[in-house]
Amino acid sequence: MNNLPVLADLERIARQAGQILRDHYEKDIHVSYKGEIDLVTEVDHKSEAYVIGEIQRLFPGHQIFAEESGETEGNSGHVWYIDPLDGTVNYAHGVPMFCVAIAYCANGELALGAVYDPMRDEMFLGEQGKGSWVNGRPLRVSTAQELAKSLLVTGFPYDTWHAKRNNFDYFVKLAKMTQGVRRLGSAALDLCYVAAGRFDGFWELSMKPWDIAAAGLIAREAGAVVTSVDGDPDFLKPPQSILAGNAEIHKKLLEQLQ
Repeated sequence: MNNLPVLADLERIARQAGQILRDHYEKDIHVSYKGEIDLVTEVDHKSEAYVIGEIQRLFPGHQIFAEESGETEGNSGHVWYIDPLDGTVNYAHGVPMFCVAIAYCANGELALGAVYDPMRDEMFLGEQGKGSWVNGRPLRVSTAQELAKSLLVTGFPYDTWHAKRNNFDYFVKLAKMTQGVRRLGSAALDLCYVAAGRFDGFWELSMKPWDIAAAGLIAREAGAVVTSVDGDPDFLKPPQSILAGNAEIHKKLLEQLQ
């Protein structure tokens, strides 16, 4: 199995999956519930089926973790993480803030990542050790040094109605210390926006690996420090959480989240 993916493969697959999302956007789609506020649409399944089909066609035998279908067993030295529609709640309500996220790991290391926002036609790409880009333009994190001058973004877990550690206390605390805290509803775009310097920092307490794998690599390659909220550099290790920002903002957020 010498056939290994390159960044152009992820870009093409993500772009096509994004076209599926765009084609069905604001059409009459079927929405079902995995939990009280955890939605899934038929478009999630269509996008995911396309992405998995392409990976299996081009790279047979690779292991795949996808949001809707779970694990597809394969060679654990070649692992894919797929979120076919990150921002499903936005999508189902007609809010144009969502994306496709695809990551490839080689021998346990994040190697390639693609996050595509089909509504803004923004393709975020990252390759381990080589950098990250949006539509071909190199990405770089912000230079903010003080929380008081920073703009942050966060998210809330699907079990937020019942979870003891539900992030609201941190949200209020940090909103009072900064220029503000946004909540876009797509963790992958949150991380890509940190990579682009649009946000200075991002944290979220309860994640899944397909939410953060691709964009975590993109942010890291743009100069962000990306860890769990406890500071572990292996942010894909369960239980997954995420904290990202330039070195100074990351350090200051880590202090506040402890």
